[in-house]
Amino acid sequence: MSLLLVGAGLLNTFAFAPYDWHALPLLTLTILAVALRQSQSPAQAAWLAYCYGLGWFGLGVSWVHVSIATFGGMPLIASLSIMALLVAYLSLFPALAAYLAARLAKGQASYWPLLLAICWTFAENLRSWIFTGFPWLSVGYSQTDGWLGSYAPLIGETGITFILLFAAGSFAAFFRLTTNLSARKLNSAQIQRSEQGQLAIAVLLLVLTPVLSAIKGWQPTGTQASVALVQGNIRQELRWAPEQELPTMKKYMQLTRPQLANRLVIWPEAAIPQLEPDAQAYLFNLDMLAFENQAAVISGILDVKRNGDAYNGMIVVGDTGVKGQIYHYETRNRYQKHHLLPIGEFVPFERFLRDVAPFFDLPNSSFARGEWLQPNLQAKGYQLLAALCFEIAFPRQIRANFSDNTDLLLTVSNDAWFGDSHGPWQHLEIARMRALEFGRPLLRATNNGVTAAIDADGKVLGQLPQFQDGVLTLDVPLTQGRTLYSLLGDWPLYLLSLAGAAVLFWRQRQLPESVNASTPPAATADAAVKAPESVASTEKAVDTTVPKDRIEPHF
Repeated sequence: MSLLLVGAGLLNTFAFAPYDWHALPLLTLTILAVALRQSQSPAQAAWLAYCYGLGWFGLGVSWVHVSIATFGGMPLIASLSIMALLVAYLSLFPALAAYLAARLAKGQASYWPLLLAICWTFAENLRSWIFTGFPWLSVGYSQTDGWLGSYAPLIGETGITFILLFAAGSFAAFFRLTTNLSARKLNSAQIQRSEQGQLAIAVLLLVLTPVLSAIKGWQPTGTQASVALVQGNIRQELRWAPEQELPTMKKYMQLTRPQLANRLVIWPEAAIPQLEPDAQAYLFNLDMLAFENQAAVISGILDVKRNGDAYNGMIVVGDTGVKGQIYHYETRNRYQKHHLLPIGEFVPFERFLRDVAPFFDLPNSSFARGEWLQPNLQAKGYQLLAALCFEIAFPRQIRANFSDNTDLLLTVSNDAWFGDSHGPWQHLEIARMRALEFGRPLLRATNNGVTAAIDADGKVLGQLPQFQDGVLTLDVPLTQGRTLYSLLGDWPLYLLSLAGAAVLFWRQRQLPESVNASTPPAATADAAVKAPESVASTEKAVDTTVPKDRIEPHF
């Protein structure tokens, strides 16, 4: 069974970009749920889910190994060991979800599908928070182009994850009732009705999506933003080489100059390979050139303040759309990255780890955090909500900075770290989900791909090929209005989950002690149906079994 679940987890990777087999999560999660229903204890349930996680993350985030092995300066055995530790850590979260669902299901197994969805959502939220969070490959992202994508403007990726787990748990319960005769004998009619009711709700949630596609909350404004997204394709090992500074800066200027006329131009993360204080002459010239062409340029750049604090940020030069506002070093029309990437942008326990290996001493890996709340960038009269690289994976941060006046979502990145792997495509998929959730077009400029413009429905309007320099120019339709998710975020789901868990906990406390104490798991419960027959035939035998109408299987 363990190997089967590792295989199911491996298969789950193909649900995400660039493969996009959108139905796979429902299949693989149902396989996992069936296995969990048959487990003998919470500990065994945790182990089975852990095996699923090993396959899921082992293949799904294998692109991390590229950056460790290629740019981290580590021997192969060391890089593989770090990768194994990461996968082992990430697999703890589905294991935690399965363990909690098993513990809470004592005496009320008929509600296990709901418990599984609640516990999985809780564990995924922990994964997005602990050690600054790593919410990559959350199963809801698989539906960006999938059947459940219509839910994104209403309940977000988190809500889609909840529906997938609830449906998988309901299908597993139905599978057990239809294939296991002893389970049907053991379960009371009330329990069977409860599980059938949850199955009906799950099916309804799955088939409602065509109706929900009309409920968005945003409307087109009828106007378009003329944009140019620049992809420099600078090799990672050359990005911070001193002799490469001027060639890189000239290249971006040469790519941009023909596209400036009255456009909003976006450069990637840290496109300018000088610190902002050292690049003032270059920025002044770029500012004047953009103004002359009624254009604005937003670029990623690194900055070091006088107190020594370093920031990974974005600045705006040229036409901001605000009269009298021009670029200068003290301008507040900038963004400073808040959600830093462990190892890449800050090193935990750096006093000890930086001397261990070059991987823990990468260039520019000691940044200060920007504020959680920052004004939208202003450029060409538009307001752009900025997210730098990894930050686009955190919808709560996007929602906190989103307003009625936000015209565009903007993310810049450098995915050269991950080579020719599925990592950059997964990153693009995450960005597309943010556009769906918030009902705004999204601009994504990267160093070597995937540079793309995305509409408010999460559809790619245009993109550049990977590993080529170029400029993507197009007109992006603008929108207005608010999606339900942008207004309420994940709070409705959290409150409903909390209320549901509280009711189930209260019900558990009301059950007789004999049920809570025994609560036989599936296999034990099946045996309990057969065992009393020989005992019941003897008048003197003492019947110590719990009456059938009070027994529920563990799951």
